[in-house]
Amino acid sequence: MIRRHELSDAEWEFVRPLLPASLRGRKRLDDRRVLNGIVWKFRTGTAWRDVPERYGPWQTL
Repeated sequence: MIRRHELSDAEWEFVRPLLPASLRGRKRLDDRRVLNGIVWKFRTGTAWRDVPERYGPWQTL
């Protein structure tokens, strides 16, 4: 189920090719989940620390 502040499948398919590939170093978290967390933060106007944990650690966003 897509929540109000999350990207739809169509929006994600538009954005996904624009993200860089992870070639070396640490394995990245799920890009869609992180991007949804960033979108949630800016759409709600809250502090980074208040982003729900379902989007990953606030320090990562």
